[in-house]
Amino acid sequence: MNTQASLIDRREAIRRVSALLGGIALISETALLEACNRDRTATRAAAFTTNDVAFLDEVADTILPDTSTPGAKAAQCGAFIALMVTDTYTDRDQLVFKNGVQQVETACRQMHNTGFMTATPAQRLALLAQIDKEQKAYMDDREAKRAAATDAAPAPDTPPHYFRMMKELTLLGYFTSEIGYTKAMRYQEAPGRFDPCAPYKPGETSWASHA
Repeated sequence: MNTQASLIDRREAIRRVSALLGGIALISETALLEACNRDRTATRAAAFTTNDVAFLDEVADTILPDTSTPGAKAAQCGAFIALMVTDTYTDRDQLVFKNGVQQVETACRQMHNTGFMTATPAQRLALLAQIDKEQKAYMDDREAKRAAATDAAPAPDTPPHYFRMMKELTLLGYFTSEIGYTKAMRYQEAPGRFDPCAPYKPGETSWASHA
């Protein structure tokens, strides 16, 4: 029962965050949902070190930094990302992701002559903004080929871009964390009634879905 409840919770969390982000499909489409039923005892391709988790924390915090609310690092998104990649991604996508971590580091040294962990916040942001443009072009091309595919000429089985994975897992981790639910959004643990037409004023934080 505990295992089944855990799987249901994960599926529901993915669906809720997808809805929160306007229906955006999380990488890799239904892969995360399908992975909920995957054998977790199987040997996985990715193994994240403490340094890897710290690196992912900084990447996530560049994507969602501290503002009036705590950022992704405070929500421990690095550990969440490492767990989700190891526990739910296919071996191929795990390798794409792990190689992507090294690509971020290499690109940072090429752009700023320093590693990502020692780069300034402005340098990190400039780097990830450039990588984000690359992933957008990559994913647009990937979707265009899928849309043009036919039974006679199927689309190539290309993996998603590693930075798209990083961005979406950052959002998933943050907005299903306690900080995301209670700080970035308004949360009421036990609402007294269901009110589908709650008043909303521009600039207010959105309501978190009920746990």
